[in-house]
Amino acid sequence: MMASGGSSSRRSKTDFFSTKWAKAFFITVLLQAVICVTFESYVFGKFQTSLGTYRGGGDKSLDSQYATIPTFLALFIFGFLYVLLLAWDALRQKNTIQIIGLCVANVALFVYTILQIDQINSSIDRLLDAGAFTVSADTDIWSSTKPFLVSTPAVIGVVTIAMSFIAYKLYQEFAWDILKQIGADYRMKKRFLHYQIYIALLKFDFFFFLGFTVQFLVIVQGKTDVEFGCTVAAIPVTIGILLFAAFFTQRENRKGMAAIIFLYFGALAYFFFKLVRIYQPSHRANYDAVRKSLTAFAVMTIILIILTIVNAFICMSNFGQGLRDHLVKPKDHCEEKEIANSYQMHDHKPQLASRMTID
Repeated sequence: MMASGGSSSRRSKTDFFSTKWAKAFFITVLLQAVICVTFESYVFGKFQTSLGTYRGGGDKSLDSQYATIPTFLALFIFGFLYVLLLAWDALRQKNTIQIIGLCVANVALFVYTILQIDQINSSIDRLLDAGAFTVSADTDIWSSTKPFLVSTPAVIGVVTIAMSFIAYKLYQEFAWDILKQIGADYRMKKRFLHYQIYIALLKFDFFFFLGFTVQFLVIVQGKTDVEFGCTVAAIPVTIGILLFAAFFTQRENRKGMAAIIFLYFGALAYFFFKLVRIYQPSHRANYDAVRKSLTAFAVMTIILIILTIVNAFICMSNFGQGLRDHLVKPKDHCEEKEIANSYQMHDHKPQLASRMTID
């Protein structure tokens, strides 16, 4: 019996692969990750192996160009792997909203990979003018990497279309599972929907915040030591805020949620400040190498934070309405109890009284 219970527990972790549309969605995202990470890795390797011994000579503007391409490519590789992780998580949780969010995130990656082409081309031109590449690489560095840079958004575009179609099928498939978990109460299903939206937003907030922060730390010039230290410290603090945000929502902790919302407004003010700073004449030169991509990340992060704040208020208004009982239900305990009851029912059946028949 114990072995059977262990095997059923292992199966439960991969139950979401039991349907063809769940498999199709994950395999589609996996193929995108493999293809695009391979392309980006090739470009990264080609760039690194083509660099000569010159390293800017104290020119901060040129130094930032050295950092631009590796940072972009590393960020993209992380992005594709993060989308793959979120796809697995969404299928495991049967979170339709997160699956739809992944389709939207793929559109954002599509736009960003298009921006990447121009920015990497500009960086290569600057570095070529400065003699940063080896003689053998001067003529073929762009021609050898351009096909892979152009192919990446093409792959993402095709995959996004496929993901959107499969997401529609999964929406129909998961509707029954949500009905079994939440019930037929329309208002309760609506509360659960807002909860799913909020949790999905937190996961996407993390990626876009991290993407903006990494680019700012590595590429942008003219940072003070205090600004650099505060930005680095903000990364673990942000992770903690997002984790507590999910915890307070699930546990319906009003004071905790109020504190989290206050921090959201602080983050919103910070990104508005950074967006303005990017285009200020006195600081404009510091952002030359990464202005377009930082602007895209800042705008996306601002939009996500606003949506997160709105959904946080909606989730707070739903506190005390019964959703918590569905979210923090001790499932493991219930399952063990059901197994025990099943064991008793099957293995300890009451014996029927024997009867003597007389012909």
